[in-house]
Order: sequence, then C-alpha cells, then structure tokens
Amino acid sequence: MKQSIKINFLALLLLLSLPSLAQDEYPFTYGEELEFEVSYGWFNLADATMKIGKKAETINEKPHFKIDVFGKTKGAATIFGRVNDNWGTIWDMESRLPSVSYRHIEEGKYRKHEKVFFDQQKEKARMQLFDKENKFLKEEKEYRLPGKVQDIVSGFYYLRTLDLSNLQVGDTVEILGFFDKEIYNINLIYEGQERIETEIGEKDTFIFSPQIPKNKLFRGEFPVTVWVTQDQNKIPVKIKANLFLGSLNLELKSARGLRY
Repeated sequence: MKQSIKINFLALLLLLSLPSLAQDEYPFTYGEELEFEVSYGWFNLADATMKIGKKAETINEKPHFKIDVFGKTKGAATIFGRVNDNWGTIWDMESRLPSVSYRHIEEGKYRKHEKVFFDQQKEKARMQLFDKENKFLKEEKEYRLPGKVQDIVSGFYYLRTLDLSNLQVGDTVEILGFFDKEIYNINLIYEGQERIETEIGEKDTFIFSPQIPKNKLFRGEFPVTVWVTQDQNKIPVKIKANLFLGSLNLELKSARGLRY
C-alpha cells in the first residue's frame, strides 16, 4: 500500500507528542547558503539564493531559524522588468512550524510587502499588508486555519527533516500550507531516484513532482520536477518547470555552510 506522509492537524498532534528535535538533529544549520542559476533555454535570467541566518531568532522565548529566499533578475532579463524578491520564514525549531512569514516583492513597478503572524495553537493567521515603501500598515486581517500549517518557504525545510529513504515510487508527501490568503494541500509525488551531475559533483537524488493547481503558466498537472540529494543534507540541486512555451530550469551553483 502506498505510503502517505500528511502534515495536518492529527498528524501534527502525533508528531508533537514525540521528543522535540534538538538543533543538531536537523539536516541543516545556521549559515547554510544555496545559490542557484535560473535559465530559460540558453538564456540565464536570474540568480536565486536560499539562506539560513547565522544565529537563532527568539520569539516567545523559543529559538527559531530565520530562512530567506532571494530572487533577482540579471542581464538581458532586466529589459522585461527588474525582479528583486525576498520570501522568508521565521521557523520554530521545536514545533517545526512557522511563527512568522514575510514577502517583499519588487517586480517592475509592482510592490508588495506582507507579513503573516501565525498562532499555530489557536489555528489563526494575522496578515499585515504595508504600503509600497514598506513604511506604513495599510491593511490587517485575521484568518482561521484548518490546522497546523507551513508557509511556502518553511514547507520545503520541513520536507528536508523527513526520512525519505523508505518512500516507494508513487508515494505522496502532503503538506498543508497557507499562502497569499489561501489554504493549499500541496501533494509531492515521489518519482524515484537518479544520479545526476551538478556543480558540486555527482549526486544521488530523490525526485519529486509537486501537484500544481491548473493555471495559465504551467503545462500539465505535474509540471515541476525537483531533485533532492540523498545525503544527510537533503538539498535541492535541480528544479525544472514545464511552461506552456518551453521550460524554466534552476540549477545549484554553490553550497556553503552545509551541516554535513
């Protein structure tokens, strides 16, 4: 029977009843930095960085990882509009759930600055939206949550903490997430294993395909493929997204501050 790992209310009750993970049990640590190159065909469009802060953040007397994802266009891609985005999470080490998430989006003339404060025990999220200069609060709203949730950044780091070695082809990893005022059940289908060449050497990898809701950007129900290393670090080394016209590729350029 196919295995299903679910991040929902009941599963998290079981999860949180286990002994808490100490910081040294994580497959990542302070100061980890992963750099990617984003390309479309022969064109290098952007650089992306996934970065963990060099020290813990403290919220409610609990230590948290501060994790940021940065994306910035480069070269000829800036002709179509400059992109300078920052997505982040402040992630509770004990519960492995986000306490705060934030987005700072600069794409052409478009600006969006948003913070979300999670009360995971009361199953609530409070969203704050700021003006274009990120100086003044212009909107605040509270949302009910159906259970314990991840945000778009923390969900990936949670995936890295799971034991992936016993998955069989076709198994599903399910993550309950809150993003852009919506609740998402993110299904990651395990596709198998592959040894691939990367900028940091040959790596044995697990392959996942997240199920993407129908939209005008991606082609097919499972348009994205992610390769994650089978070693103790479990880092993404390659991501491919099939668009309606061509494909977008992210490939790891460098990895610093790895735990193992």
